[in-house]
Amino acid sequence: MIITVSGSPGTGTSTLSRILSKELGLRWVNSGELFRKIASDRGISLKELGRIAEVSPEVDYLIDDTQRAMAKDAGGIFEGRLSGHVLDADLKILLKADRMVRAERIAAREEKLVEDALQESRVREECEARRYEKYYNIDVNDFSVYDLVIDTATWNEKGVVAIALAAVRSLEDDGKSAL
Repeated sequence: MIITVSGSPGTGTSTLSRILSKELGLRWVNSGELFRKIASDRGISLKELGRIAEVSPEVDYLIDDTQRAMAKDAGGIFEGRLSGHVLDADLKILLKADRMVRAERIAAREEKLVEDALQESRVREECEARRYEKYYNIDVNDFSVYDLVIDTATWNEKGVVAIALAAVRSLEDDGKSAL
C-alpha cells in the first residue's frame, strides 16, 4: 500500500505519518529527511541546498525519483509536500491549517517567537510555491489531486488519525465503494 501525506510545515504531517506507519506496519519515508541526507552527502548546509533548489530542479527531481523507487520497491507512508503529486498512491492525504495556527505550532516546537515562525513560514512557502509552479506546473492551492483533505486546526491529533485510518480501512474493504 502507498499512502502520501502532504501539507505545509506545522500541519502535522510528521505526526500523522509516524502514527500511520506504526498503526499500519508500513515504513515511513520523509522527503525532508531525504533533503537533509542530500545536503549531508554533498557536505553543504540545508540553506545552501535550498538555494540550489531555488535555481535548479535537480534536488527536487532527485527526491522525487528516490520516492518513486522506494514506493515501487515496498510501498509505505510517503510524507512530503509534493508526494501526492509525484506518486501513484492508494490514498493521497493533504493536511491543512491556518497560517497562524501553523506558526504557533512551529514556534512551540522550535522554541522561537511566533512572529519569527510566521515570517519564516511565509518566505519558505512563497519560495516553494514558485519552485513547484516553475518545475512542475503545480498550483499549491489546487487540492484536486488529493483523496482526503483534513483541516488540522479543526481536528485534534486523535481526530486526524481516526479520519485517516477510516479512509485507509475503507480501501482495505476489498475496494468496495459505499456509493
